[in-house]
Parts: sequence; structure tokens; C-alpha cells
Amino acid sequence: MRHRYECPLRWADLDILGHINNVRYVDYLQEARGALLRACLHAAGVERAEGDGYVVVRHEVSFVAPLQLRDATVSIDSWVTGIHGGSFTLDHEIFRETPEGERTVFLRARTVMAPFVQATGAPRRITDQERAALAPYAETGERSRAVRVSVPHEHAVHYPVQVRFSDLDIYRHVNNVIYFEYFQEARIALFRKLKDALADFPRINVVVAQTDLEYVTPITLRAEPYDCYTVVTKMGGKSMTVEAEIVDGSGSRYGVLARARCVLVFFDAATQRSVVPPPGYREAIVEGLGGPLKDSFTTPAAVG
Repeated sequence: MRHRYECPLRWADLDILGHINNVRYVDYLQEARGALLRACLHAAGVERAEGDGYVVVRHEVSFVAPLQLRDATVSIDSWVTGIHGGSFTLDHEIFRETPEGERTVFLRARTVMAPFVQATGAPRRITDQERAALAPYAETGERSRAVRVSVPHEHAVHYPVQVRFSDLDIYRHVNNVIYFEYFQEARIALFRKLKDALADFPRINVVVAQTDLEYVTPITLRAEPYDCYTVVTKMGGKSMTVEAEIVDGSGSRYGVLARARCVLVFFDAATQRSVVPPPGYREAIVEGLGGPLKDSFTTPAAVG
């Protein structure tokens, strides 16, 4: 069985291409996830203890097609593809469907959740009651894998992550959706660095095709910014892969807080299709950023 949620859209969800911004999809998933959990826990008579909560451990998000603000809502199906000792996995599909049953899928995603005790910040195991509540929505699915990245800071583009009060969730952590905003801002900083390197080429847009994000340690509100480092690790014929991590470099607290891998596709806004950049474009990106990729880069095939 799958849970169906009709998610309202907003004008503010649009990006400069007139598509729903990639970050907002993850916001929709959060709404659908909350609706599923309320439905299944209520149906099973599960009473959540005061201070108990669920946090996102990982997102794997595949953007299938651009979503436009054509209708007031978009449909989201959610179901359970794994129940483990201390976590469970949900799969999602965002789509529109005609009365004849023809479905257009805009996004497929997988989310790993973990229960925890708010007072201590410690994880806990899934109870038998929670397991029984999730079971009716269970289907066989793939196991989610941890996100691994390689981000040499000396070759990376730095972006200071300044947390806003409005970024926080009810647990006083930065909400899982906001991390996508942070990594988006860091990618924009990377492209700003490429402005001079690409000055002689026509403007080419990029759209997000895939984002995998691992939440390592909660980010909390403070006056000092955190640090995000971003590098390009792969260039394809029509795409490029960007890896990034947010770290806390303050004193003895240094450590990785989140890591992400994002595949960007070169995109023609007029035709609404992916494109192969002109000769020299990919080389200019690699030259402009330097780093390990520069030493190993060779012109890729026309399709990637």
C-alpha cells in the first residue's frame, strides 16, 4: 500500500527558469512524509512519547522532469522500503496523473529516517508498535548507501554558511530541507568563480539531475558561520558532478556536518532539453577551478 498526499504549490517555489526549484521538492517530500507518519501511527494507535522524534539520515533525490506551476497541487506517493533496528527507509514519487491514468513523474527519492530522544539527542531503536504501524506501507526496495565524497579543501571553493533563525526545526536543529539550500548557495559561489573563465562562451544553464545528501551531525544556530567546501569531481558530455561538505572548523570542534554529491546537467531553456556545451567549455571550467580534476581531465564523449 502507498500513501497519497496532494501537496499545495506556491509561486515562491519557482526558480529563474520557471521550474519548481530543486530545494522545494525536498520540502514537498517533508510534507508528504509527515502526512504518512501521522496516518500510519494514528491507524496503529501508536502514541509518540513526549520528546521522541525522527530525524533524516540521508536523502537520495533523482530529478526526472521539470515541474511547473500549472496546477494548484502535485501528487506524492510514499511507501516503506526498509525497516531496520534503528532506522527505516521511505521511497517517494512526485507526479501528476491524468483522469485516464497517464502518469508524468517529476521526481523519485529515497529518505532514511532514524528515531531519537530529543532530551539526550541519542538515537533509539524502532519499537514493535512503530514497526507494526509502518508494515502496511512496506514494499521491497533497494538498500540505501552512505554518501561518500572527496573534497580537498585546498582546491575547493569556500562558502560561509550563515544559519538563520528561520532555518531551524522544532528540535532546534537546522531543518533537513535547508541543507539543500546551503549546498545550492555553495554551487552558486562556485559558478561565480567561473565567471571570467566562461566570459567568452554563451550562457548555458544547468539543472539538478541528482542530489545525494548525508546528514552527519546536526547544525545548530550560532553567530559564526560554518564552512562549506565545493569541488567539481567529474565532467561528462552533458553533465558535471559536484561534491561538497559542510564542516565546523571552530577550535576543537572540527568535523564534517554534512556531505553531498550533485549531478548537474547543461540545459537549454529555449528547448527545455539537455545540451552538449560548445568546444572548450568543459575545459574552461576545469582550468578555472584547477585542482586534481585539471591534471586528469580529457575531453569526454559527446554524451555523458
